[in-house]
Amino acid sequence: MSFLEELRLVDGPVLWFAWLAGTAGLAYLFWQPGSQRARSTAALPWLAFLLPRAAVVLAAAALLAGAHWLMIYAVPVFPDELPAEVLAWSLPAVTALLLWMMHLWITWRAARRQSPGQGGPRRPARATAASTGALLGVVLLSAVQVNAYFGLNQTVSDLAGTAVARIQPLDDGLKRVPGAAPGVSLSAWKPPADLPDSGIMRRAAIPGTRSGFQGREAYIYLPPAYRSTPRPALPVLVLFSGQPGGPADWLTGGALRSRMDQYAAAHHGVAPVVVVVDPNGSAAANTLCMDSRIARADTYLAEDVPDWINQTLDVDPDHKQWAAGGFSFGATCAMQMVTRHPDIYGSALAFSSEKEPALAKERDKTIAASFGGDAEAFDRLTPLRLMTDRRFDGHAIYFGAGERDPEFIGYMELLSKAARDAGFTVATRRIPKVGHSWETGSRGLPAGLDFLGDRWGITR
Repeated sequence: MSFLEELRLVDGPVLWFAWLAGTAGLAYLFWQPGSQRARSTAALPWLAFLLPRAAVVLAAAALLAGAHWLMIYAVPVFPDELPAEVLAWSLPAVTALLLWMMHLWITWRAARRQSPGQGGPRRPARATAASTGALLGVVLLSAVQVNAYFGLNQTVSDLAGTAVARIQPLDDGLKRVPGAAPGVSLSAWKPPADLPDSGIMRRAAIPGTRSGFQGREAYIYLPPAYRSTPRPALPVLVLFSGQPGGPADWLTGGALRSRMDQYAAAHHGVAPVVVVVDPNGSAAANTLCMDSRIARADTYLAEDVPDWINQTLDVDPDHKQWAAGGFSFGATCAMQMVTRHPDIYGSALAFSSEKEPALAKERDKTIAASFGGDAEAFDRLTPLRLMTDRRFDGHAIYFGAGERDPEFIGYMELLSKAARDAGFTVATRRIPKVGHSWETGSRGLPAGLDFLGDRWGITR
């Protein structure tokens, strides 16, 4: 990678520059040089200075709150409220935008009052350029801080997608030979002397043969042991990302390859084959991971994806050695898979799972869009209902949530209790110092892999 691609966005020079540019920009916009004359003629100059700016901050807060309400309740974009930290870091950018608009109005109104011999248009043009630069500095700071909270793009390469774009298609030499016997058991397999030091990433399209669903390309992690001869019968981990988002998010925010390589290095090159699949079809779509009026996503994930994995990759055919996992929407999807299809997915990793699948904060909107208002048809497919109606002895779920994410900690406690009552083996963990961000999935994955590895028989 080039130096620019490796440049980190969440710390170091980019963060320092963003703080400098944002602080200076906000100070400039608050100072408003164009309003000096108004202050000099006012009876109480500092009151004349502070009141308009206080009004702008209040207006920005109201505008942000209104937009947030619209995105959650009126035109549902997100099924849950945005984290308080994200809204707080959005406020400077909205405030700067309103101050910039006020600055332009003051500057150009003053320019119109000038006579032709008093400087012409150059001064307002310079002032406009300066205020625009200040606005961009504040927007940069807000964007960097929001990105740092979500933990999705760690580097310029993550943001631009250049590293993900270089991942090669799955080649024939890595595919399963039709008719070949399953690999040797993990207990019988011995690592060869020339075992690679790290795993590899590949990509492939998984067709919706039965479902008719068209997902985006999947990403596949193959551990060092997969490239040995003979191959061991490796377990399978199927991962889903958050929503909005896509499979590549597990490679950027989830740091999937480095996490898996670390696990493999500690286990003689053995790790699960990981397939990151797309249950939505686009970044903005939400299929609820169900078969509904929206799409046949459940059929895709429970039939098409497992069939493709079994036919294409050398993996353990015993589905007790398979797990589903994900973050946020993806964790909810993993919970649905392990409760609806315990014969396909024997375990699950659920990082920041929702209580149930949702299109909107208001449950009725989800049910109306997906099942035409039939609440019973929706309810009987939700994890909480399934864990009330069935037993899941011999299955397991690992839950994780950020300790600064009280809403999803509440969901974790609710779901984990229901899972224990239904017979699941359960472990829970609060991830220190993070909220509802990809840090939860990335930092929670190693312990989740240890939890699964003990069940899968992966030993050090």
